[in-house]
Amino acid sequence: MAVGPGPVEHGGPGDGYGDGSGPGCRGDHPRAVIVVHDVSGAAAAGELGTIGDRMTQHGIRFDLITAGEQLFPAPETLDLIVIMGSDKSAYDDTIPWLSDELTYLRVAVRVGTPVLGICFGGQVLARTLGGTVRRAPRHELGWFSVTTADQAAIPAGPWMESHWDTFTVPPGAQRLAWTQDAEQAFRFGPHLGLQFHPEITPTVFETWAAIWQAKRRDRELVAMGVDIPALREEIARRSDASRTASYALFDEFWARARAFRRA
Repeated sequence: MAVGPGPVEHGGPGDGYGDGSGPGCRGDHPRAVIVVHDVSGAAAAGELGTIGDRMTQHGIRFDLITAGEQLFPAPETLDLIVIMGSDKSAYDDTIPWLSDELTYLRVAVRVGTPVLGICFGGQVLARTLGGTVRRAPRHELGWFSVTTADQAAIPAGPWMESHWDTFTVPPGAQRLAWTQDAEQAFRFGPHLGLQFHPEITPTVFETWAAIWQAKRRDRELVAMGVDIPALREEIARRSDASRTASYALFDEFWARARAFRRA
């Protein structure tokens, strides 16, 4: 799958997308955008994992956009916005594209377009809604079970974690899950912020590993005691169960989001 200079659409051909005037916008084929960060081409597509798969299975047509490289479509023309992870810090306002992303999400919240934020995406969503993001007391990298307030919305896992920062639950949001060192999930109306990575698959991990290697981050991780081959093996071993849990999480989120849109 090639990614050209503009956004790439998945799940079906385009028709009237961008201004909300054509069929397929908020109709039988919901429209969405998935935002990735500092990656493009195969690496961008390689980050979507089970979330991209499940969206396609639900008939959701989505464009894949790299923050800072393509324009965001108007939130009111969309049925869903998904914000993926990043190795950046969501509290770092020197990131060139972060201000525009925060502004975009504020508009999305105002017009009622559901947002699913994953890891960095959950942190940015928390900021958008009035929460804060800071360095976590300890990083989480690997598989962690979470304490959950809603087993249907957020099963206890274990879930794949890969983060050094953490968010606070925004004012008025429902705290859904947490670990000893970090909040893990919150809900605000139709919006869902996650700290863990439900999208993980062996392919997603290999995308991460290639990025780590390119940035020489793999050496830092090894120096910290991270056993990358063992992590790779565990992701492969847990792949089927993780996919099932991820699909259940997305199904619950999507049903709730659509109920809000119909209300």
